[in-house]
Amino acid sequence: MTTRFTLRTAAAALALATAFAASAHAETKLVVGLQQEPTSLDPTADATASIDGMLTQNVYESLTTVAPSGEVLPQLADSWTVSDDGLTYTFKLAQGVKYHDGTDFDSADVLFAFKRAMAEDSTNPSKSIFKPIASVEAPDAGTVVITLKNKDAFFLFNLAQGDASIVAEESVDGNATTPIGTGAFKYDSWTRGDRLTLVKNPDWRHAADVQVDKVEFRFIADAAAAAAALLSDEIDAYPGFPAPEMLPQFESDPRFSVNVGSTEGEVILAMNNSKPPFNNVEVRRAVSTAIDRDEIIEGAMYGVAVPIGSFYPPHGKAYVDLTAVYPHDAEKAKKMFEDAGVAGTTMTLRVPPFAYATRSAEIIQAELKEAGIDAKVENVEWGFWLDEVYKKQNYDMTIIAHTSPNDMGNFAKGPKYFYGYDDAKFNALWDNISTEADETKRNELLKEGQRYLTDQAVHAFLFQMPQISIIKTNVKGFWQSSPVLFQPLAGITVN
Repeated sequence: MTTRFTLRTAAAALALATAFAASAHAETKLVVGLQQEPTSLDPTADATASIDGMLTQNVYESLTTVAPSGEVLPQLADSWTVSDDGLTYTFKLAQGVKYHDGTDFDSADVLFAFKRAMAEDSTNPSKSIFKPIASVEAPDAGTVVITLKNKDAFFLFNLAQGDASIVAEESVDGNATTPIGTGAFKYDSWTRGDRLTLVKNPDWRHAADVQVDKVEFRFIADAAAAAAALLSDEIDAYPGFPAPEMLPQFESDPRFSVNVGSTEGEVILAMNNSKPPFNNVEVRRAVSTAIDRDEIIEGAMYGVAVPIGSFYPPHGKAYVDLTAVYPHDAEKAKKMFEDAGVAGTTMTLRVPPFAYATRSAEIIQAELKEAGIDAKVENVEWGFWLDEVYKKQNYDMTIIAHTSPNDMGNFAKGPKYFYGYDDAKFNALWDNISTEADETKRNELLKEGQRYLTDQAVHAFLFQMPQISIIKTNVKGFWQSSPVLFQPLAGITVN
């Protein structure tokens, strides 16, 4: 009897302990609101920023990663050495890494990913970051040697971006819809028009540090709907909240933390430099004179943004304040349009479906009208914008935030890039910027670059996109500012 009682007691105790353990380890779920739903889930083939926001350094990994401070850190590369001439990088890879489908990661994957990105028919949206590479070699399974044609000051930083994700040959063809990487989270499901779900990867080499079991991204572009979802506890966080006018409501609610940080996103009124009338610098200067940044920021962003006068973030070390180069003057702009022979013409302004763009477009339309120009606003879907504006250059003007860091090199991409801008002097200047290893000298060159782009009025530069985040107070670990497009989920906790 004693033995039977002891066994029964032990069994009951074990069941109770198991129940307590299950309760203690109940699934932790994080629900995040996003404004933009991508058309693809492959950051190495699509330029949509939200792919990086969800998947880069979460599902996909790269040789390096970046800290909130902007410091480059190891990722799939445990370490690296650089030759004395700054041209050869030898990477020692992390060992025992597996892709989410169970296949092994090694140097052959790095070789494949880089050759794919560098190929002549590559569709990589940032193919230019691979341009300095002369060769990629894999002397053994744990080593990769990359040799550059010339020094690249941004090389290690660029390797951390989604465009440089290390994808596998076995699974790459399906990454657009069912992404497979080596990261802390695995793809679970995607309900188009609604949500995308990731789950914790228990086999990740640092899985013990990951506190969230499931992350659900909800696509909520409408500001009122986003606010309602937060207030009704449907979502836990909305980094990049699209409605600055609603901040006071959340600031007064003790359930939320509200933060206004910075991003790398320059918001521009882009002009198609490859076609009339914007192939005329005087017309572009007239547009810059017609706009009123203060009015745009107040009307479109409710004052929650910093004006820019060139293509560089105001928080950057090399920033030059050029906002006074083209002071708003409607009468002067009108005379400039008349002198250029375009007064009274119609210019089409095609804008994607984001609040900052659609609101800015209405204000700019009125400002151009005051200067004698009929700006026809066309609000288009994101897929249409990517195809017609970004890929086919089928537009006069558009409004877009360029959210990638160190992206002044966009202006050196040549006439096939959607700017339609091709300037030999700037191309040479960017070559000097990107190969200058000395930070002080590079910053001086970046200042020169800002002044040149402003003088040429390549676009009308509007404001720096703020990082407006509304986060429940029990959620910790979201970055307050965005030095890169991605937001690592591994460091986030929900209490």
